[in-house]
Amino acid sequence: MTDLKYAGIDQDKNNGLTHLGRIVRDAWVFGILPETETCKGWDYAKMQNLYERVYAAWEPYAHLPSRLPEELQNKHTRIYDQAITTAKEKGWNPELNDED
Repeated sequence: MTDLKYAGIDQDKNNGLTHLGRIVRDAWVFGILPETETCKGWDYAKMQNLYERVYAAWEPYAHLPSRLPEELQNKHTRIYDQAITTAKEKGWNPELNDED
């Protein structure tokens, strides 16, 4: 698993609406990464480090977007709304089916 490389949020399935994609988007929200950083080619260790930084950034807000300050809430909404809209345009269906 440590030899795997992340495809990048723009190449991730469902427009990056995955566990790793959410880590990248949350890093954008908190300013840990610029919104231009896709993390393409990042290895497991680098993604794990990013996860830990994002996790720590969420802790003061109990990991709930509703507890973010208004500026971060607005940024979170913008980033995730765009991701969801684009994913739906590409055929993503948010409904769970029997296999999910």
